[in-house]
Order: sequence, then C-alpha cells, then structure tokens
Amino acid sequence: MVILFGASLLAGCATNGDPHDPLEPLNRGIYHFNDVVDKAVVKPVATGYKNAVPSPVRTGVGNFFSNLNDVIVFLNDLLQLNFQQGASDFSRVFWNSTIGVAGVFDVATSFDLPKHDEDFGQTLGYWGVGNGPYLVLPFLGPSTVRNAVGRVVDYRADLVYQQNDMAVRNSAVFLRVIQKRSLYLGARRTLMQAALDPYVFVREAYLQRRRNLVYNGNPPPLKNNANNHTDEDDSGAPAKTLH
Repeated sequence: MVILFGASLLAGCATNGDPHDPLEPLNRGIYHFNDVVDKAVVKPVATGYKNAVPSPVRTGVGNFFSNLNDVIVFLNDLLQLNFQQGASDFSRVFWNSTIGVAGVFDVATSFDLPKHDEDFGQTLGYWGVGNGPYLVLPFLGPSTVRNAVGRVVDYRADLVYQQNDMAVRNSAVFLRVIQKRSLYLGARRTLMQAALDPYVFVREAYLQRRRNLVYNGNPPPLKNNANNHTDEDDSGAPAKTLH
C-alpha cells in the first residue's frame, strides 16, 4: 500500500513521453528487478518443477488453483451485474468442486461451462473508474493504479490468502506462482526476439489486454486527443452492456 500511495503522489507531478506511463523511470527499475528475480529464482524453480512433476499432476494443480479463482470471477460477475455469466461461473465452481474433486479435474468445461476472466480491477473499470498511471509492481509485474487496488480487494476474497496457517498459505502461494510460471518458460526468449524494447512491448500488451477484458472483448474505437496521443483509458462503463 505504501508503494501505491507513493505512486499516486508521483503520478501528479511526473512527466514522460507516454501519457499512460508517467512513472516510467520507476517502472523500468522495478521491471528490471522483477526480471532479475525471475531469472535467478522463479524460472529455475519452475523449470525444475516442470521436469520433475508429471504433466497430469501439473494440470491437476493448475485446475485446482483455477477453480479457487473462479470464486473471485463469480463475485465480480455479480458486481458487474452480469448474472448470466455469474450463473455459468457458479456452476463451474459447483461441478469442479464436487465431481471434479476440489477442482483437480476440470469437468465443467466439458459441460459447456467455459472459463472466464473477471477481477475487481475490471469491475472498477465497468463502473467508470479510470486506469490511472501504468504501474509495475514488485514481484507481481504489470498493473495500473486501478488494477493494483483491484488486486488488494481480490486478495481479500482469495481462498488461498484466507488460510490461517501461514506455512500452508505461503506454500500454496509459492506453488501457484511456480505452476503458472511453468506454463510460460519460453516466453522471455520469445519476448526478447520479438521486441526492440521488451519493457514497452510488455506495457502495451498488458494495457491492450486489460482494455479488451474490461469491454468483454468488444472495446470501442480508440480516439486521439489534442496532443495526438491515443486514448486507451478503459474507464467507459457506457460501452459495456448491463446484464
């Protein structure tokens, strides 16, 4: 929270070539810090995990954490008044938690109940809250001020973080991080080959993806402001449909 508060203060006075990234010097520093941590710790552990753990087991672990996340998705469906999708996501949790053995097996997808991606950052965007400055979080990576606040709210609803046993909670958080990282072991090599400036590539990809999510895959056309900057602030609830 201290980082978010400081970022909010700096956002008012910092200047940069990209209006969506007034904290670029700070963000680049955190980006490089995260990259060092990934190369030194997270990626080697994820590589060892992938080599040592059979694929069906890794899939089951991923399904288990995905099922826990569906609880957060369902709650944000309700907050966005998207009751039809909420019913679908509630059914996903029910079937995967029962027949799917606590989510280890994703039976819901075979029942034509697709996985959705909703969080409180998107909910804030739905109700018209602007992105705020782009913000790279230590260990967590790309975000914006709005989405960083959304993360805090989602953590409160995260069943992993509600575990009272610190050892169990920390182990589950670490396993979830390693499981997710193991899915993208070749991502950095691809990124370095595809982008002249990986930082800018990640920033633009993140902002575009988040905008697409807020508008449920149907964002309105981008507009250019008086300074010829592309307006990508996804704070437009009117563009979304109330369900």
